[in-house]
Amino acid sequence: MKPTDRALSIFEAFETACRPLTLSELARACGMPVSTSHGVAQVLIERGYLYVAGRRKDLYPTRRLVDMALKVAAHDPFLERLEPQLLALREATQETVIIGKRQGDQIVYLAVYESPQTIRYSAPAGALKPLHSTSIGKAMLGELDADSLQAWLAQAPMPAITGQTLTSASALIEDLAESRQRGYFLTRGESVSDVFAAAMPVRVQNEVLGIAVAGPRYRMESTLEGIVAFMRTAIDNIENKTP
Repeated sequence: MKPTDRALSIFEAFETACRPLTLSELARACGMPVSTSHGVAQVLIERGYLYVAGRRKDLYPTRRLVDMALKVAAHDPFLERLEPQLLALREATQETVIIGKRQGDQIVYLAVYESPQTIRYSAPAGALKPLHSTSIGKAMLGELDADSLQAWLAQAPMPAITGQTLTSASALIEDLAESRQRGYFLTRGESVSDVFAAAMPVRVQNEVLGIAVAGPRYRMESTLEGIVAFMRTAIDNIENKTP
């Protein structure tokens, strides 16, 4: 395990546990020897990211990482321009709104604005998703010319994420062609069972990102036309305001 992986695994262990952890508990959660986790934890304590809590000398993160993340996020080159429109889109659709970009053979979620409804699609920012099974991934593939798409298909794995995932090149090519014609890209339970998502590309600072609206099938199917209209308005506003 690389040093950066060790440090991140410690914070992920606290995210999972949601409570202070002893050094031995932390080592087990991270799959590291106690001596290794002690060394990493000691550095994080010295840098102010962890503190010792209670008589058992449990460890727990300070707010330093949160404060740092908030400061970094406040100056995100994409989100500071897009967020007002993305929040408005969530309000209009009452479904989860996602902004993502291509990263190799995957999509990385830059931000997720969850629906206020009890039953909703949820995912963390930073989640990595396959191109072929997500609406944003399809929107990114839809931007490729025929030769580039064929080159990607020739080397890309297309595993079945659910029983509805498109796993053949011919099926995906057909789906992308239909999506281009109608002007938006769909997944119908292909990434998460019973979750539908619609996505469109948006151009920001000379890059192409993807915006998706996702929710349970029974709601998305009945409101899809209106959702697509709201997405088009949001994208028009974003692209018209972005130099």
